[in-house]
Amino acid sequence: MSESITITDNRTGEAVEIPIVNGGVDAAEWKKLLPGLWFLDPAFGTTASTESAITYLDGANGVLEYRGYPIEQLAEKSSHLEVAYLLLNGELPTAEQHDDWVHEITHHTYLHENFRRHVHDAFHYDAHPMGLLTSSVAGLSTFYPEAKDIEDPSNRMEQIVRLVAKMPTIAAAAYRFSMGLPFVFPRNDLDYTSNFLSMMFSIAEDDYVPDPALKRAMEILFILHADHEQNCSTTAARVVGSSHADPYVSVSAACGALYGPRHGGANEAVLRMLAEIGSYDNVDAYVERVKGGEERLMGFGHRVYKNYDPRARIIKDAAHDVFAVTGKNPLLDIALKLEEVALADPYFVDRKLYPNVDFYSGLIYQSMGFPTEMFTVLFAIPRTVGWLAHWQEMLEQGSRIARPRQVYTGVETRDYTPIESR
Repeated sequence: MSESITITDNRTGEAVEIPIVNGGVDAAEWKKLLPGLWFLDPAFGTTASTESAITYLDGANGVLEYRGYPIEQLAEKSSHLEVAYLLLNGELPTAEQHDDWVHEITHHTYLHENFRRHVHDAFHYDAHPMGLLTSSVAGLSTFYPEAKDIEDPSNRMEQIVRLVAKMPTIAAAAYRFSMGLPFVFPRNDLDYTSNFLSMMFSIAEDDYVPDPALKRAMEILFILHADHEQNCSTTAARVVGSSHADPYVSVSAACGALYGPRHGGANEAVLRMLAEIGSYDNVDAYVERVKGGEERLMGFGHRVYKNYDPRARIIKDAAHDVFAVTGKNPLLDIALKLEEVALADPYFVDRKLYPNVDFYSGLIYQSMGFPTEMFTVLFAIPRTVGWLAHWQEMLEQGSRIARPRQVYTGVETRDYTPIESR
């Protein structure tokens, strides 16, 4: 059997056979037979915009792999910076490469004092941390004008190091600013996640060290959120980057996409839902209202996954370690029963509505002391690595500037009418 498809133009009887390669077909081959016709695919639901060797996602079977490594193994055995190296370079680092990489990141965490002072002073005291983060990342472009030389691989890597290193510093500064708290400087004696938690929550002590269980949970969450294939924000980074914008502007565009509640705000919506349910005893009635179309079940289902999100299983296990330190989140019992009821109900199973990564992550963040306004920022810190990996891959592929086509549905050609005759 030929691994190909055949398309026939019924107007002319002409046909073309197109090979299936890696689960896709080349749209350029279709164009040869159908010039001037476009495939209408709103939201790119069935369109592959690129070839990529970074992340493999099989939504039907609940599989997620970074560069071929199952996410379960990386979450159990690896660190965020090791995973970052993997995503950016294609292979796990040797011990020497790892030490050099960690040293580079650790010693680029500081922000230029003029940048830190003037950027944040320009915002209102209650500015949303995600707005601060998005604007600040774009602002870095003006502090590193050499970043515009995107053709130089070594220069690109220098900017990548800066972004990965400075993102937790910017994020923590955005939080401290929004809370009216003094800025906490990075510490080179702490690892990546501990340093972030120190900049977030340290008050007066110089020897702040987070609880190991909380630090590990943060590490796991960073690993799970590091990349997720061609999602909305990654696509935004690629589209902007295809114009050869520098990485700071491209990552800022990705932050803007993530800022939208449909993308980065799902775990906050889960907390609102659990709070609305109110108690363990109200779960069954809420589920019935969902089935009746009166409510939505937040944190269930996914645009890609039609099975249990593998990240959700990992986070669910990590949650218990966090609650052992912080005390159990009062919403946890509601969440557990909601999952139990939904997964036993054919209504949800038949529709392949399983818990996704957002169902438990918000509970963890809340228990660790993060305000809900910071949830999307926490998403952006690790996802910066994925955005940059795809940005770099796009440049190495020699990608053309993104320019999708449209199917025009407006009025036909007409003559201009003078204003006095309208």
